[in-house]
Amino acid sequence: MPKPPLTVAWCSFFPVEWLSEVPAEVATLPRAHPATWQRVLLAQLEQYPNLHLHILVLRKQFPRSFSFQRRGVTFHLLKTLGGCRAPSLFWVDTLLIRRALRAVRPHVLHAWGTEQGAALVAARLGIPHLVSLQGLYTWCKELGLANWHEHLAAWVEKRVLPRAPLITAESTFSANYARRAFAPAPVEHIDYVPDWSFHRVVRTPRLSPRRFLFIGRFDTRKGADVMLRALNRLMLELEFELVIVGPPKEPLYKNMLREVSPMLWHRVVFRERLASSQIMEELAQAVLLICPTLMDTGPVSVKESVVAGVPVVASAVGGRLRYSR
Repeated sequence: MPKPPLTVAWCSFFPVEWLSEVPAEVATLPRAHPATWQRVLLAQLEQYPNLHLHILVLRKQFPRSFSFQRRGVTFHLLKTLGGCRAPSLFWVDTLLIRRALRAVRPHVLHAWGTEQGAALVAARLGIPHLVSLQGLYTWCKELGLANWHEHLAAWVEKRVLPRAPLITAESTFSANYARRAFAPAPVEHIDYVPDWSFHRVVRTPRLSPRRFLFIGRFDTRKGADVMLRALNRLMLELEFELVIVGPPKEPLYKNMLREVSPMLWHRVVFRERLASSQIMEELAQAVLLICPTLMDTGPVSVKESVVAGVPVVASAVGGRLRYSR
């Protein structure tokens, strides 16, 4: 006999505006983090006809709340009011998601992380669920790198994750950390994998000048300041250019403008909102990827670089070391 269909929901972030074949009011939304690992998982799950997948996305930028279907998957876009999600301890999220799930009636709920309240909401709903860790904010707090929102995420982790039915973690480091910090919850190490297209990148590295690549938020925690100070010292010894994939974030950008030589800035190019195909083009031309982060649980940019054949220079931090060796 054929198996009955399985209904799965996940919440509460997905980069829906990065998808093709979506309604015009979705395609024109401001682009959030591309979260490529979620899109890779979606592409795999779309291949199972007996799986009914519902993706719930909460964001204040949505013009309205509505649902649409794409390749058999139903997306529920839930509009929220700005400034009320975290301050309400994600009760706003809980009410919106509970209302949407009454019609869906999922067999299981996949909660993506703690930073946007998904794990806390899932714990309140009484639905079988699992939590996939994104960041590790208890660890971030231990390192003294957490802002107020991440202090809240760490508070959620300590109260919710030890009672979670299942936790998945993206690297050996994060899995081992979760087993220590959030016992007795069961933890499975399930890697996020790059899009298979990254394996097919044809390398044509630029050698004159050497082209370096940095992918990530331009902030202290990602080590952007460490990288610029190091390259500032190499300027007279080495001809290079640096491509930074991401916007120049304040206040670090303004501080570094004063700290490093204007000559260095002539060698720096910022590129923003790149699609995966454009990231592949950058990897094809890069001599190496620089990843000087102070904390990371399993950086997808390093995985994509490694499978594309790009050497990686990285800090030996968290889940990064295994991929950059």
